[in-house]
Amino acid sequence: MLTDKRIVVTGGAGFLGHHVVEKLKEKGYNHIFVPRSKDYNLITEAGITKMFHDMKPDYIIHLAAVVGGIGANRENPGKYFYDNLMMGTQLIEQSRVFGVEKFVAIGTICAYPKHTPVPFSEQDLWLGYPEETNAPYGLAKKMMLVQSQAYREQYNFNSVYLLPVNLYGPRDNFDPNTSHVIPALVKKCIDAIKNGDNSITVWGTGNATREFLYVEDAAEGIVAAMESYNKSDPINLGAGYEISIKNLVEKIAEMTGFTGEIIWDSTKPDGQPRRSLDTTRAYEEFGFKSKTDFDNGLKNTIEWYKTKS
Repeated sequence: MLTDKRIVVTGGAGFLGHHVVEKLKEKGYNHIFVPRSKDYNLITEAGITKMFHDMKPDYIIHLAAVVGGIGANRENPGKYFYDNLMMGTQLIEQSRVFGVEKFVAIGTICAYPKHTPVPFSEQDLWLGYPEETNAPYGLAKKMMLVQSQAYREQYNFNSVYLLPVNLYGPRDNFDPNTSHVIPALVKKCIDAIKNGDNSITVWGTGNATREFLYVEDAAEGIVAAMESYNKSDPINLGAGYEISIKNLVEKIAEMTGFTGEIIWDSTKPDGQPRRSLDTTRAYEEFGFKSKTDFDNGLKNTIEWYKTKS
């Protein structure tokens, strides 16, 4: 029975990880382990092997990442490349060495080429270089796909590689130095209301588009892939909904009650011009389809942040 498997969820105390752990518990999994960074440095081989000896996993869901928004990516290209590459490469290698039955690697939408045809199809992953501001991070995470496919071919090692689009939802990271676009905008609007500010400043032109997947839907897709998908072909996890950053800002302003001016700082980058995924493969392979309406998901996210701020 799968529910008797020992499952390690790296990054299980984080935003996505919390929801994945809750989804596993809901489905009756009894042996879930979350390595904490204070006890296990997963950037080092020693930290990884210590985790294997202590937790003896049958399955690993690798969610841990060193990551941030556009600003954080621009400030830390070397760190984000090295830390994420070392974690992914060594975790997969030690999983093979220790006889782990299955490795679920969580990649990133940043792995796609800057000018990928929309909607992004998994077969287009290698058409070009990623968007420059997050390329080091995206490429480091993309190497898990190369390793997954190589290890399946040579060692018959069972690993899968998932590409979730931008996530949002309750428990997101609202730190302005490292947060992604939705929590950053929610915080800006609510802080402006609290402080009596009559304007907020947003990076870029507002012309870029993004697709967002509610975090609980993403967790459901990850667990479904763990249970039912056993190939090394990459799989998109998305919602099939694309919105411009301009429309997103206006929507969040309206939902938070911010009525002031929105100032666009066009000296700052937009990031990748468009992001929207073809999610056909996820549905065909393991029946995944997002369930959460975007407005309802945003409402839940805003309400959760209000209770914590």
